[in-house]
Formats: sequence, structure tokens, C-alpha cells
Amino acid sequence: MAYAQPFPLAAPQHKGSSQPTFGPDLAVRLICPECRDPNPNIVEEFGSGDLVCGNCGLVLGDRIVDTRSEWRTFANDEGDDPSRVGAASDPLMEGMEQLDTVISFRDGGSGIARELQRAASRSQSSRSERNILTAFRDISSWCDQFSLPKTISDIAKQLYKRSDEEKLLRGKPLDAVIAACIFIACRQAHVPRTFREICNLTHVSKKILGQCYKALEQAFNLSPGASTNTSSSSPSTGPETLLVRYCNHLDLPPNVQSICSDIIVAARKHGIADGRSPVSIAGGAIYFTCLLLGKVKSVRDISMVAGVSEGTIKLVYRLYYAEKEKLVKQDWIDEGKAKLDRLPFDTTK
Repeated sequence: MAYAQPFPLAAPQHKGSSQPTFGPDLAVRLICPECRDPNPNIVEEFGSGDLVCGNCGLVLGDRIVDTRSEWRTFANDEGDDPSRVGAASDPLMEGMEQLDTVISFRDGGSGIARELQRAASRSQSSRSERNILTAFRDISSWCDQFSLPKTISDIAKQLYKRSDEEKLLRGKPLDAVIAACIFIACRQAHVPRTFREICNLTHVSKKILGQCYKALEQAFNLSPGASTNTSSSSPSTGPETLLVRYCNHLDLPPNVQSICSDIIVAARKHGIADGRSPVSIAGGAIYFTCLLLGKVKSVRDISMVAGVSEGTIKLVYRLYYAEKEKLVKQDWIDEGKAKLDRLPFDTTK
């Protein structure tokens, strides 16, 4: 009795029987039916896509595919040929050579390749161009590490190129200039980052970063007092813009963010906790709102996300607790969202 195999073996091939093979007949030639010349003169006109007999002009085929390289240009004779070679052109690198020449190391141990590489690197670009290319690579790398979009990277590159052309930060470290450009780009794109976050990313001291930022702020007219349309309480520098990231990191529901934002606006209106940094106000307001709504979050968790000490968060909480009747809306209490009894009195100093 034969049993069916789950994976049967292939049938043995017999050497005696050979299967017929099929392939193109290379002996077939295309000739003109009118001329019937054994040595035809067939012309491929790629401009019109026709296959034409060169002797009588009979069209033998149409819609033929152009198999040539795409080296055509529709521009004038002046300028470079915009052929498809290399990467896309970058407007930030206008006037600089964007293609690299790499020389192989295989020279049989004679050392000529290293000398050619040095000569090629000196002749291809100047020192300023090499510095700009290095800075652009660092900006892209750091923005990727910070999970920042390409728009912020492009803004930071524009700021750096302009500061390099105008020699605004001559003598400052390259990392500090790049860090200041990324910090300003984040503020311009309404996704601000704190000094501490930028310093942890770039390993630049806060003092040098502040000096570079102040110089760029005055040069580019970005200071709050330089424009009459901008105030010191603009949303790009306020604690409300920090709530979105902090609440997401703490895994809080969306209603906590909206209520916390209203509490910060009410506290600013009544002058509560004025003079505190936006990071401290954001951390203290989140702690106050979580207790008010019954969402349990420890001070340590908020401190780790906001990057401020637990004592600073409790200090802002005590200031909010002293004026809680002014900050908590009656509608929240009537709807059952908030209860003032949930707010404990913190006596720790």
C-alpha cells in the first residue's frame, strides 16, 4: 500500500528524453516590404517614435521605445546641463560643488593614492565650503536624533549659512553655533525645546549656548523686544507649548492638557507664579491639574519629564493652591470633572 507523502520528491529525470527548447530566432531580419533589399537601411527616429526605411521612406513601426541615455537638455547653451546625474540640487548649497570624487586606496602600496586624495580634497572645495558641508551634516544628524522634521533642519541650515556668510559668530565653537541654530529653528516652527534639552543633545554648555543664541537673536531681530508685534508672552515661548509633549510623555488624556492650559492662562492673568521659567510653570501646572482631576501622577514622574526638580514643582503647586478659587472654573466643578477636595495642602519646603 502506497502512502501519500506531504512533500513528494521530484520525478527522476531521464537523460535519454530531452525537452525541446524555444528561443528567439536570431536569423530573422527586418526588411522593407517595398524595397526587399537584403541589406536594409532601417532608421529609428526617436523624436517621432517611428521605424522608417531609409531608402523609400516607408514607416515600418510606430511608438518605439527610446533606449538611449537621457542626456537631453531643453535649456539654452548657457549654464550647466541639468542631466540626471547625482542627487537633487540643494538651494542652500548654491554656488558650491555638490558632487564628490573618491579615489581608490588600491595603489599597490606605493602611497600615490593618499597623495592624490589630499590633492583632490584641496582642489575641490575651499575651507569655508567644507565647514558648511560639515555643519549641514551635523544639523541633519542631530535633528534626526531629536526626531525633528526636515523643515526645522532646513531652517537651522539657513540660519547657519547666513551667520557664516555675515561672520556673526567668529571664534565660537561649531557645535555651539549649530545648537543655537537648532534652538531658534524649533522656536520659529512653534515646537520649542528648552536649553537643557538642546544641551543634553549637543553636549554644549549652557553658557556658550546662551551667548550664541543672544548674538543670533540680536542679528536676526528675533528678540521679543525688537518687534512691536511680539510680546514676552508669545505662545512660542510660553509654557502652553510645552504641555503637549509633557502630557504625551506622561500618558495623560487630552482633557488634562486643555484644562491645564486654561489654568496657566488664568494664573498669568492674575499674576500668579510670575517670574518662574516656562518649564517650572508647566511642571507645576500639570501636577496641580492631575490632583484636581484625580489623575494620579507622582512628582518624580513629572520631574523626570519636565527636567526640573521636585521642589520647584511643589513650589509652583503651593502658589497655585493658595489661589485655587481663582484658577478653577465653576463649570468644571458642576460637571464633576474637578473637585477642590482632591487638592492636598503641601507643607514641605
